Amino acid sequence: MQGKFRAFAALHVAGNPVILYNAWDAGSARAVASAGAKAIATGSWSVAAAQAYGDGEGLPLEVALAGATRIAGAVDLPVSIDFEGGYAVEPKDIAANSKRLAATGAIGCNFEDQVVGGEGLHPIEVQAARIAAMRSATGVPFFINARTDIFLQNGPETHDMAKVDAAIERGRAYAAAGASGFFVPGLVDLTLLGRICREVALPINFMAFPGAPGSREVAGAGVSRISHGPNPYRTAMAALTAAAQAAFDWNQAEVTPPVRPRAQPRRPAGSRTRPRPGR
Repeated sequence: MQGKFRAFAALHVAGNPVILYNAWDAGSARAVASAGAKAIATGSWSVAAAQAYGDGEGLPLEVALAGATRIAGAVDLPVSIDFEGGYAVEPKDIAANSKRLAATGAIGCNFEDQVVGGEGLHPIEVQAARIAAMRSATGVPFFINARTDIFLQNGPETHDMAKVDAAIERGRAYAAAGASGFFVPGLVDLTLLGRICREVALPINFMAFPGAPGSREVAGAGVSRISHGPNPYRTAMAALTAAAQAAFDWNQAEVTPPVRPRAQPRRPAGSRTRPRPGR
């Protein structure tokens, strides 16, 4: 297990980011692993949707932990779990839940600063205390990917240096509290992203999605980790829906009768075929 902790942390290299194509259950984790993944990460939206629950801790904690156990046991790779807001507010409760998560075999988690089920973000000092509690409960090797929702809660047209200043303040506070990485989903401006990479002393996580800058551009900004959030699940479900529709509509398409070979005349028994002239 210690080897997985070290291997996962070592994958985070600025300019050469680890790619996490998010899974949602044991089967999808194995599929991603077979494609060449170096680690597995889940996305809370996808995990919840696959069980017919809503995001935002709509998936019961016991179900979330059971799923994490199955995923961690299904692959030999390091597994990071999207743990949303830790299913609690108070640091002591965060500590208790985080200890249970670590016991599933996961080597790390995402931990966000938005008020789940409420409005806005936890104050910096509150979220820092929550991160410190998680660190105390899980131990030093556990990779706490501290997520800020500053950019997700505000449209891209509002992303500016002032919001980057606020994100940097949070990133530095989270690092001091024991975070291992800093996740800034929703931010796509490469100039702003590059500034965060330079000024927060943690590996920076970018979330890819259709229309966002590509991995090469993002790597150039200095990120250490690129995850794909709910998009792998959406892609898979779209393909499944299309395949199911095609199966249901089998009799709607024009069917061309199969071409049968023309019957050949039977030669009399004992006859021999002579080569034709010119052949």
